[in-house]
Amino acid sequence: MKKYDVIIVGAGIAGLYAAMNLPETMKVLVVCKDIPWECNTFYAQGGMVVALDENDVPSHIEDTLAAGAYHNLREAVEIMSRESLQLREDLLHRGMEFDRDESGNLLYTKEAAHSASRILHVGDATGRYLHYFMMTHNPHLLQRNTLVYDLLIQNGRCYGVRAMVNYRPTTLYADHVLIASGGIGSLYAYNTNSRTVSADIHGICVEKGIALKDMEFMQFHPTVFVKTPYARKLLLTEALRGEGAYIVDEDGKRFLFDYDPRGELASRDIVSRAIFDYKRKTGKEVYLDFSMFEEKWFKKRFPNITKTFEALGYRLPHDRVPISPAFHYANGGIECDTWGRIPGMKGLFVAGEAARTGVHGANRLASNSLLEAAVYARRAVEAILGEEPWGDGAPAFEKDYDTQLHREHDKAYKHQLRRIMWKDVGIIRTESGLHEAKNFIYDTKNKEIGRLLELRLNTAAAIVEAALARKESLGSHYIEKEEA
Repeated sequence: MKKYDVIIVGAGIAGLYAAMNLPETMKVLVVCKDIPWECNTFYAQGGMVVALDENDVPSHIEDTLAAGAYHNLREAVEIMSRESLQLREDLLHRGMEFDRDESGNLLYTKEAAHSASRILHVGDATGRYLHYFMMTHNPHLLQRNTLVYDLLIQNGRCYGVRAMVNYRPTTLYADHVLIASGGIGSLYAYNTNSRTVSADIHGICVEKGIALKDMEFMQFHPTVFVKTPYARKLLLTEALRGEGAYIVDEDGKRFLFDYDPRGELASRDIVSRAIFDYKRKTGKEVYLDFSMFEEKWFKKRFPNITKTFEALGYRLPHDRVPISPAFHYANGGIECDTWGRIPGMKGLFVAGEAARTGVHGANRLASNSLLEAAVYARRAVEAILGEEPWGDGAPAFEKDYDTQLHREHDKAYKHQLRRIMWKDVGIIRTESGLHEAKNFIYDTKNKEIGRLLELRLNTAAAIVEAALARKESLGSHYIEKEEA
């Protein structure tokens, strides 16, 4: 029997920062579905929030609570903000290089709904650089092409995982399993997520009776270039608006002020809904306008966005880019405490976007995601190190699904599901639309489908049920009343 001290499912910031904090003497395995940089951390452009100093902590807490419509767990927000100071020092001490000015001072930027410039960045590819940095500082084994399709759970304890490793079914035992598998992005037709983020682990949790919480609060990013054939659409970071970019219609009108006095700097849920509503009412195209920026400065501050859009035929900052909201981040997830422990479960922990720590409430404050993932990954490590291993003699786990991961019509059903989730469980919802989505999900579950599609449907059902249960709009859950 092959057994590890810790298995970490996912190689984004939560998984890698946890690995960096686990002693080298431990037998740790980090697994990822594909290549390790195919994860949401890699695509995070904006940056990582840190409280500027002790005096900024209360203000950062208040900004986070206000953006989250005060649905957040205050204690979880306080922990994240306070520990951000320690996290910054740790990353700098280990050698992470964030942007600095000519005098060597750290540069901070501002994004929507922040009351101060407190976001550390590396150009417009913070996630990419942070991910590379953590990959090079991970002292443990990282295994790619490992798709986890079951958790080995018996009598309230997790004993490991079942996974396809290089397309072979494999059982991996561990004293402790940390879920750091990210969110649920590819459930939606328009999303900014890595193609590997497909809600499988959430679906396993539904099956095992592990609670998902706040699943109605799915966040949509307002400024995304969706005119591309790929599922993952091109994000235009919120830092662009933080630095002064405008959102305009085809006539150049800055219409956001009709919806909120903060205009472009209102919180994401408000801006996304405004764009969606304005397009629906007027039929006009909506653009991000960069014409106020000086070219040399823009290319230096946003080099990757400049290059990416150049390849698509756009000359930034001179050209406007058509935008639409797209699914971006799961505020809800696997329920846990402030140490990443899953209630009623020994040996199983969660951190990062997969977790519902309560930090984000009904709507995530811009750039809090990398911070939350790192802070709570380190806390999960502390909890893991304080928990007894189960020792020898794992129970027998008979049932396996390895022959049925995919079936013939799965792909067509998957695309249907994504269209329905976008249409009926998206930015603006109605009760009748949610019931339509629910019926589709339950009908599809009764068909001949593979294991992975079943897991997606489990997660989609959890989102729909949560949305139906919350009758009033709150944060990123917006329910439109229908006429009788």
